[in-house]
Amino acid sequence: RRHGDQVVRAGTRCLSGQDSAGAHYLIAVPAQWNGTLVMHAHGGPTLGAPTLARTVEDLDRWSIVVRAGYAWAGSSFRQGGVTVRPAAEDTERLRRIFVQQVAKPQFTILHGQSWGASVAAVGASMFTDDGAGKRPYDAVLLTSGVLAGGSRAYDFRLDLRVIYQSLCNNHPRPDEAQYPLWQGLPAGATMTQADLRTRVNACLALDKPAAQRTPEQQRKVDTITRVLKIPESSIQAHLNWGTWHFQDIAQLRTGGRNVFDNATAQYKGSADDAVLNRSVLRYSADPAAFAAFAADTDPDGHIPVPVLTVHGIGDPTAFVEMDDAFLRTMQRAGTAGHLVQTFTTDDTHSYLADPVYPALLGALSAGHAGVLSMGFTSSA
Repeated sequence: RRHGDQVVRAGTRCLSGQDSAGAHYLIAVPAQWNGTLVMHAHGGPTLGAPTLARTVEDLDRWSIVVRAGYAWAGSSFRQGGVTVRPAAEDTERLRRIFVQQVAKPQFTILHGQSWGASVAAVGASMFTDDGAGKRPYDAVLLTSGVLAGGSRAYDFRLDLRVIYQSLCNNHPRPDEAQYPLWQGLPAGATMTQADLRTRVNACLALDKPAAQRTPEQQRKVDTITRVLKIPESSIQAHLNWGTWHFQDIAQLRTGGRNVFDNATAQYKGSADDAVLNRSVLRYSADPAAFAAFAADTDPDGHIPVPVLTVHGIGDPTAFVEMDDAFLRTMQRAGTAGHLVQTFTTDDTHSYLADPVYPALLGALSAGHAGVLSMGFTSSA
C-alpha cells in the first residue's frame, strides 16, 4: 500500500478506525512482523478537529518503522491543541485496541516525536500497569523531543512576540484592538497564517535574501536571531506557534489566564540592549494557571522502563537544551539510571534519516536482552 511517496510493503495489514473518544487511528502490521509494537505519539500539536489524514501523514513519515519489521500504531488524538495527558490517554487506548483486536505483542515501545515526546514521556509515567500486573510499555523512544515541559518549552515564544512587537509594531498594528501578547490572538480573531506572513515580510523581509533587505530590515532580523539565538529561517514558524498555539492555551486550557512570564527577563545581544529591554512589553504568569498547565504538560520522570532519546544538536524547533532539562527531571525522579541520551549533528527537527530510527528501536530491543549500548553513551 502506498501513502504519499513512502511505501508500506505489499502484504502489510493496515487497519483504521475511530475509538470511543473520537480519536482516529491507523495500524500497520508487516507480513514479517518481528513481534514488537511501536506506539507512536505524533508531534505538533495539531490545532482543530482530529482527522484520519493526520495519522496517514504520520505513517507516511515513519514508514521505515514498518519496513524494518515493526508493527506501528498511531492516534490522531481525540482533540487538537496544547494538551498532553488526554493525548497520552488516547495513545494508551489505542494500545489496548491493538492487543484486543490485532495481537498481543512480545515487546512494546512507546515512541514520541517532538511535542509527542512530551505525550510519550507523560504517558509512560501515567500507565505503568496494564491491569494484569504487567507494564504496558517495555521501553520508550523520544525523538527531537519537546521535553522541558510546556511550562518552560514555550517561554521563548513570548520573548519572540514581545521583541518582534517592539521592532515591528504590527502584530497587532496600532490601529487594531490591543491585547496581551501571551493570549496569542484575541477571541474571534480572523487572522490567517498568510496574513501574519505578509506582516512579517513587510517588517523583516524574510521572503527576500539578506542582500535585498533594507539595512533597517536586516538590523531587526539580526536583533531577533542574536538575542533569541534562533536561525532566521525559523522566525516565521515560531511566530505562528506564538500566535495560534498561544491562543489555544489561553482560550481553551487556562480559562483566559496567563502561563508565561517575562517580567524579569533581560534580553542581550542587540545593538542596544538597554533600549530593547525598556521597550518590550512585560507580563507575569498567573501562579495557579501556571501550575495547572505544568501539571498537564510537564513530564515528571517517573518512568519505570528504559528510555532512549535522540536529538539533532542544531534542531531549530525544539532546542537540544531541552534534553538537559529532561535529564534533570529523570534525576529528580530517581530514574536517570535507565535513561540514555544520544545526539546527532543534524540541524533538522521533523525527521533525521531513515537509518536512525531502526537503529534506535533495535537498541531498545537489545536493551530488553540486557545490552542497551550499541555504542551509545549515557549522559546520566
